[in-house]
Amino acid sequence: MPETTKIRKFGGSYGLILPKSVIESMAVKEGDVLYVSGSPDGLTATPYDPEFADAMTDAREFMRTHRDAFRELAR
Repeated sequence: MPETTKIRKFGGSYGLILPKSVIESMAVKEGDVLYVSGSPDGLTATPYDPEFADAMTDAREFMRTHRDAFRELAR
């Protein structure tokens, strides 16, 4: 069954109070950063930066492709 929460005003901003079960399922704690983005189903919140993950994937592919050059540079 989905959890529910209300949008609340905090000073000049708005926020959500996430239920403890949601916090535990995301394996986050107070002070952690969540990345929020729009999706066809509404909003998505994740504890990792999807842009950083994409950049790391690209970097790993680049290093794999140029493995010999990196090996020579390491000498």
